[in-house]
Amino acid sequence: PQPRNEPSKRGHRGRVFPPICAADQNFGKDNMAFYEHVLIARPDISPAQVEGLMEELSTFLDKQGAKVAKSEYWGLRNLSYPINKQRKGHYSLLNIDGPAEAIHELERQHRISDDIMRYMTIKVEELDENPSPMMSRKNRRDD
Repeated sequence: PQPRNEPSKRGHRGRVFPPICAADQNFGKDNMAFYEHVLIARPDISPAQVEGLMEELSTFLDKQGAKVAKSEYWGLRNLSYPINKQRKGHYSLLNIDGPAEAIHELERQHRISDDIMRYMTIKVEELDENPSPMMSRKNRRDD
């Protein structure tokens, strides 16, 4: 049990607050780590605007000392459940090699932005240079 005079870090329904992000996990002692970052943008913006947003994020990460190894736009896709009364979203992937501070700042920017509905960052052992399964499926459909 926790002492009464100390505030609880457990929030609504027993969830830990603040949420733990991928940058808090440690796979090694290196200052730089590899991350896969997927985001869903609002469906009412154009694909060109999403590409522009991805470029802005890439330059922002460069200024933070991170390197974007790969950037993919997966297109406008159906969501499995409505988010903010929206049933579709523009999906994008970024493979990032950078410090945890850059990822923290990137996620803070996403929480502020109205254009981004959801995002997820996963820390990985190594970055995959091949096209993601989503892109290979898309290319197979185009043939």
